[in-house]
Amino acid sequence: MKDIYRTPTIESLAAEFSAADSGSTAAVSRGVTDAPSQDVEAELAEILAGVLHTDRVAVDGDFFADLGADSLVMAQFCARVRKRDDLPTVSMKDIYRTPTVKSLAAGLVVPQNELAPPDVAPQTGDVKAAEPSPPSTDVPAGVMSSRFRTGKYVLCGMLQLLFFLGVSALAALVAVRGYEWIQGGSGALALYLRATLFVTATFVGACALSVLAKWLLVGRFRPRRIPVWSLAYVRFWCVKTLIRISPMRLFVGTPLYVLYLRALGAKIGRNVAIFSRNVPVCTDMLTVEEGTVIRKDVFFSCYRAYDGVIETGPVTLGRNATVSEQTVLDIDTAMGDSAQLGHVSSLHSGQRVPAGEAWHGSPAEPTTTDFRAVEPTACGGLRKTLYTAAQLLLLLGVYLPLSLGGLALVFSALPQLDALLNPEPAFTSPGFYIDALLASLVAFFGGLLAGLIAVNAVPRAFRPVIKPGKIYPLYGFHHGLQRAMTRLTNIRFFVLLFGDSSAIVHYLRCLGYDLCRIEQTGSNFGSLVKHDSPYMSRVGSGTMVADGLSVINADFSSTSFRFSPTSIGANSFLGNNIAYPTRGRVGDNCLLATKVMVPIDGPVREGVGLLGSPSFEIPRTVMRDNRFNDLATGDELRRRLSAKNRHNALTATLYLLMRWFHFYVVALIAMAAVDLYHVHGVAPIAVASLLTLVFTVLFYSLVERTITRVRPLKPLYCSIYDLSFWRHERFWKLTTHRYMQLFNGTPFKNVVWRLLGVRIGRQVFDDGCSLIERALVTIGDRCTLNAGTVIQCHSQEDGAFKSDHATLGAGVTLGVGAFVHYGTAVGDEAYLAADSFLMKGEEVPPQERWGGNPAREGVAVMAGRPEGGKASVPQTAVQRMSVRPAPMRSRSAAQRLRMRRRA
Repeated sequence: MKDIYRTPTIESLAAEFSAADSGSTAAVSRGVTDAPSQDVEAELAEILAGVLHTDRVAVDGDFFADLGADSLVMAQFCARVRKRDDLPTVSMKDIYRTPTVKSLAAGLVVPQNELAPPDVAPQTGDVKAAEPSPPSTDVPAGVMSSRFRTGKYVLCGMLQLLFFLGVSALAALVAVRGYEWIQGGSGALALYLRATLFVTATFVGACALSVLAKWLLVGRFRPRRIPVWSLAYVRFWCVKTLIRISPMRLFVGTPLYVLYLRALGAKIGRNVAIFSRNVPVCTDMLTVEEGTVIRKDVFFSCYRAYDGVIETGPVTLGRNATVSEQTVLDIDTAMGDSAQLGHVSSLHSGQRVPAGEAWHGSPAEPTTTDFRAVEPTACGGLRKTLYTAAQLLLLLGVYLPLSLGGLALVFSALPQLDALLNPEPAFTSPGFYIDALLASLVAFFGGLLAGLIAVNAVPRAFRPVIKPGKIYPLYGFHHGLQRAMTRLTNIRFFVLLFGDSSAIVHYLRCLGYDLCRIEQTGSNFGSLVKHDSPYMSRVGSGTMVADGLSVINADFSSTSFRFSPTSIGANSFLGNNIAYPTRGRVGDNCLLATKVMVPIDGPVREGVGLLGSPSFEIPRTVMRDNRFNDLATGDELRRRLSAKNRHNALTATLYLLMRWFHFYVVALIAMAAVDLYHVHGVAPIAVASLLTLVFTVLFYSLVERTITRVRPLKPLYCSIYDLSFWRHERFWKLTTHRYMQLFNGTPFKNVVWRLLGVRIGRQVFDDGCSLIERALVTIGDRCTLNAGTVIQCHSQEDGAFKSDHATLGAGVTLGVGAFVHYGTAVGDEAYLAADSFLMKGEEVPPQERWGGNPAREGVAVMAGRPEGGKASVPQTAVQRMSVRPAPMRSRSAAQRLRMRRRA
């Protein structure tokens, strides 16, 4: 089928076969055959025996079922094979496709230009698809020498700090003056009206600030290259920050959000629906034509970072296009009219999806799957206007004014807080701190209890109104209820509190999940699970889920939506960062690997594993992971599960106490600032913002350092019923926080990473990377980490847990949304393409470009950009980049020479 998609006509398909036959005939005429020699078989067997630490292996033995290997071991085998110049390159996809030494050797094909003498040019019959050139490293004169200069690095950080202080001072001034003006009203009605006017003016001003800053500091975005830490980058960062913190993010998925993007310069047509909370930054280069829908968790920022440079480029979506969940649109990408991009897929720079075609995978390739799950309906301008007005009225006329009124009631009810509004200092009294301590306890734990009741009770009132399977138009009563239900039942704090413990199944069941007959493991779900509707989410008995599951219950078009039940099979295991759609064709007893694309067509998969995007079958389990099965049954399970529950209960208690103490100290800082306002004006309130941020960084750094000092993180291979794993779960719960996002794109993030234990080099550019096990990560000098990247040093498969180090060399670039697993090493100046998944145990040689899911050599699709800034890919050409897996081939003479020079 891959040949069919690559050569979609009889003529081109026949020509491909003719070229292959002529190449084979030429090889035979020179005395060379395609059949693998016994020497290659013996070499592969010898390398595998070394990895498995045994004397010999059977060439016809299955890697996983007979020889006891797993994916980590086979990744190490592939890395060793790649280091041999006399053997062809082998990827993990080849391992799963040919799972014996004999079949692997039989699949090796020596390219004809490798058979020819070095001085002889390749035969004219050879056909090789031209690949786009990598991004040009040409920048204006003097930039290369000063790109990472320390002076610019420090100056950039200082300017960003001044920007933060300025925004904090402005926010403090507005808040104080507004509160004083509101308090000047007489009577409840006057207070309400003043509060409504104030929050309305503040909302409009905050939204307008980002728009004005964009046009004043940058003007119109155009394709260009901006060296990081330069003054041009500071302007870019200021605009990006204001856009990302704009209160308009509350209206993602509404017509008001589309109007906001148009004000920023985006060219967006009628009846366009955007549900992704990843806000585009270079909006002038975003074109979305009429009737297009962009679903949730899509990256389409119109910029990326590469080797210390910000590259901006266009993203163009034609009429009635569909961009599915959890996808990445790199710069210089386009989709034609009625084109589709499947979930967990990506378009690499230079790729174009032709009109009317559906693509999926990473990088995307053609498919026959239809990703449009719901038909559009009528949705007129009056409906959009009324819906937008209702949303604004609820926020500005109900929620925010009532919140301010509630704050006034708290101040009036507590004399200690009311004393802060008097000119005399109040925070110098010891009794004040005791009263504030008691008040913080009541506020924190009382709010926690009230929140639990609200998320379980309020959405149930919406449940009977929205019928599963029925198509509703957007921007109406039912759409409003859908948004409220999704937000109320996806509060991150509660999932973090109950996740990775036995309590999570009870919490999800109270929300409305159908969990069938629960087989309690103590780790049924991780600490990051989200959904569209808990009442239409079903998980089979005996299934375990790692972090990052997104249950997709709602399908959207540009004008309509429909709720549908989503069912996950029994006795299965789901890895990290999986988007599970309503039409998933996966049954019972399946392993879904990290970042897998769940298939929505074809037969129902049962008793197999699925890996990659697009997904392919792998073994459901391997012999090595069955060694802990005896701990998951009988009395031994009951004993260990009871001990795990006690350990997790203590962890949850520590988590609550830690969060409460942070809340208490932040409240004290705020109250002290208010108390000093009468003497020093707005300055203490602005400084309080900086003190709050500094305390947050130091507090969580102290927590993490304490945990790793008492129990240092180290490589593990153990059962989930082992004490070492329970301690690792405690580490996750106590060190998961989101304040790091405030430092994205600044030098301060490197300082914070070092405080948290990361071995990080100089002048690393981090635009939004997540590091799970910080003490196990090593990052070299001048690396570039794009938004949405993840470095995760662990993996869980059923009842087995594994963790190991991850290392990035100097000058490495991780593309947008890339995922790096444990036990990996990326060489100096290597590049991992957007949305790639570097599997456990892989080793990327220096200066190589890898891409795909799973990542492999030579799959990174990148369009060259000359110095003038225009893409080198013809705008009228339709490119179908690399729809084939990386072939097993011998290294070219140039590769061998480069490796010898490095050695």
